[in-house]
Amino acid sequence: MADNAPPELTLGPLLLHWPGDAWRDFHFRIADEAPVDRVTLGEVVCPKRWPFNRRYLEPVIERLQRAGKRVAVATPALVGDDGDAALVRELASHGLPVEVNDMAALGLLQRDGRRAEVAGPGVNSYNEAALRHLAQQGVARVVPPPELPRASVLHLAGRHAGGDIPELELQAFGRWPLAISARCYHARAYGLDKASCQYACQQDPDGLPVDTLDDQPFLAVNGVQTLSNAYACLAGELASLADAGVRAFRLLPQDVDMVAVARVFRALLAGRESPPSALDAIERLCGEVPLANGYLHDSPGSAWHEG
Repeated sequence: MADNAPPELTLGPLLLHWPGDAWRDFHFRIADEAPVDRVTLGEVVCPKRWPFNRRYLEPVIERLQRAGKRVAVATPALVGDDGDAALVRELASHGLPVEVNDMAALGLLQRDGRRAEVAGPGVNSYNEAALRHLAQQGVARVVPPPELPRASVLHLAGRHAGGDIPELELQAFGRWPLAISARCYHARAYGLDKASCQYACQQDPDGLPVDTLDDQPFLAVNGVQTLSNAYACLAGELASLADAGVRAFRLLPQDVDMVAVARVFRALLAGRESPPSALDAIERLCGEVPLANGYLHDSPGSAWHEG
């Protein structure tokens, strides 16, 4: 994307586990109604869940592309065995831009004569040296990890203007992906184990809430993944980040009206809505789930800072 072009609004991969037909219908509605430029599909969290969506992938790709949206695929955040590697290769075989969330996936693609266009937050690209290395591997865009503070974001966005590191896509909405594990705490919470989990994560379409011992909301669990309790929301910072050179803003799907969320962020980027009115609209859409922007302000992630 040319640096003088307006920032893109993108929809990241669904990290949660929804029934296959719900996954299909969600993306069909995104194709028809959501004002996003690019949609990323695939399975980042648990390859065991991909068979539920596999048969719907081609119809979803076709519907999104027919609606004028660019489509990419994201690979798992843990590539630990041959089955995980096979899924990386399967997703890459569709000829779409690939987002890797594990350096092992980047190496797999390179051995197959392919390249990754995007490095997702699982790659943990914190600094200029890391981004320069990824650029040398052919990566054109980086989604940094959620805890990167504003000073680092602004520095890296500015360095991209110098032409030697990839452009930035910053998560602007949705639960932050904080950690991934080989153990499935979601299954354990239901008295099951990972090998015979019975897809317990499907029972919690917006993640399983985790409270502290004092019964305070703390985190959310999604299969083998730990998420924030709050939804990230950078509506108040969008304009300044765009002015600093952030080239795209990512919305992560949650169990809310994502078309309405996308419309609010599109209006913000176009200057048709003010940050205060946008925040009011997003709060109404999110119900009881709190909003947070602490990481960007070099604070605990769950904190909220005005503006």
